Amino acid sequence: MIRYAALASGSNGNSYYIAKGNTAVLIDAGINNKHLHLRMAALGINPATINAIFVTHEHTDHISGLAVFVKRYQIPVYLTQGTYQSSRLQLPDYLINFITPNSVVNLEDLSVYGIPKYHDAQDPCSFLVSDGQINISVLTDLGRICDNVKKAIRIADILFLEANYDEQMLLTGRYPYHLKNRIKGGWGHISNSLSLEAFLQNKTERLKHLILGHLSGENNTVDLVENLFQPHCSEIKLSVAKRTESTSLFEIAKQIQTEVFVEHYSYQSIQVIDIQQ
Repeated sequence: MIRYAALASGSNGNSYYIAKGNTAVLIDAGINNKHLHLRMAALGINPATINAIFVTHEHTDHISGLAVFVKRYQIPVYLTQGTYQSSRLQLPDYLINFITPNSVVNLEDLSVYGIPKYHDAQDPCSFLVSDGQINISVLTDLGRICDNVKKAIRIADILFLEANYDEQMLLTGRYPYHLKNRIKGGWGHISNSLSLEAFLQNKTERLKHLILGHLSGENNTVDLVENLFQPHCSEIKLSVAKRTESTSLFEIAKQIQTEVFVEHYSYQSIQVIDIQQ
């Protein structure tokens, strides 16, 4: 049985929980420690049981609570050298584990696969967490839908997928031009419509649960996302991760059909530049 939840999802903070047996991991820790502990407590999660934290990239909404949390519980952190160097985090050396964007980290009950992606950060990656039979893909902060992302969708049983902005709301909204361009320019985030297209073109029969997340507080709404995706989700569970609270703690059991394993795929390396420099 694998348990999973979005503890936080959005530009104000991101953290995703996945656990099986004796192994529990977080993908990012981008909210302050008070709220991280409150949301874990509400779901019955003991913070001391976290075995590792995997960091997607150095932006504040993915690391703001990291340093205090890992030092308190002495949790190993896995991240790329580019992410660490750009983050200005001050972590004890013995807690730092450098990985490549397409690395594989094998823990006791789970393996975590890096997924190189396009985003305006240094050596960013998303992650796929698997017990060898059930695959959970956590795909946010996507500048575009590259082949790596498509593969991660195709082999997912559980899919956390970004739906960041409504194109019309972004176009007519109050963001300055340079920020609008950053968001939609291929190195920032994907829109609701691009997210839907990626979902429809790459989902397979093994997908059981779609959780949409990283919604913009300025340029999107939960209702817009639900109304867009719901007509296409009659055969699967659909959830939307909100910016202000965690999702429920979900569980999924072993799948009967396991003919497609994550090990069948190798992810491409992507050279990602920082467009802010």
